[in-house]
Amino acid sequence: MERMFCGNTWRGSGMWMLGMLLAVLCGACCEKKETTCDITQDSSQFVTLTDAVPDAILEIRYFGTYNFVGCRIDGYEEPTALMTRQAADSLRAVSDDVMRQGYRLKIYDAYRPQRAVDHFVRWAANLGDTLMKPYFYPNLAKSVLFEQEYIYEKSGHTRGSTVDLTLFDMKTEKELDMGGTFDWFGHESHPDFGGNPETMEFTGAGDSITAQQFANRMLLRRAMMSHGFKPLTSEWWHFTLADEPFPDTYFNFPVRQLK
Repeated sequence: MERMFCGNTWRGSGMWMLGMLLAVLCGACCEKKETTCDITQDSSQFVTLTDAVPDAILEIRYFGTYNFVGCRIDGYEEPTALMTRQAADSLRAVSDDVMRQGYRLKIYDAYRPQRAVDHFVRWAANLGDTLMKPYFYPNLAKSVLFEQEYIYEKSGHTRGSTVDLTLFDMKTEKELDMGGTFDWFGHESHPDFGGNPETMEFTGAGDSITAQQFANRMLLRRAMMSHGFKPLTSEWWHFTLADEPFPDTYFNFPVRQLK
């Protein structure tokens, strides 16, 4: 089978059949959730994130090549971040909070168009493309990414009120050490790795992160939850506005500066 790094087509009958199966699954996913699953190009309710949160630092991984796919992701036309107005306003409150503590927010991803999620699905189905495996999933076979739910046909990011982020220490001028990198596929990324995220108590059980790394994760978690965001059980960097304005709508306009 011919290897494909970043294109939009697959080669080989086996991949074609898998692609057809994924298309069926994607079409059915919203029925399982009993949502309308609208897909729209309307960006009128979104803002450029740095307009609302001017102190945020942007490192938009999917505009560049240092991400788990290894190339720019479909739909990322400019290295900017977009969010719904409501989510951006809440994130501004988070930013003001952490700024008082000596930190800034560093954003890896926010709104993600459906075409980008479709790119992830195609990439995950192409088992021969393991270019970035040493950096993001060295301990996993690529074949398990769907069944272990690292890749989905739908993403909360596409609804516009989810953000992937970390904290930047203004004193050291470095990111806080979270004991793991953004988009690492593994249990080390779970908020409960090394402790109890509900009580924010470090336990250090097993092959844990350090107490300081766990405390840094909880610092971010506490700030986000204090201003209306809910965490994800599998990624310490991922938060969604609890009262998101478009819970059943998946947007597909490209990531670029809004006019």
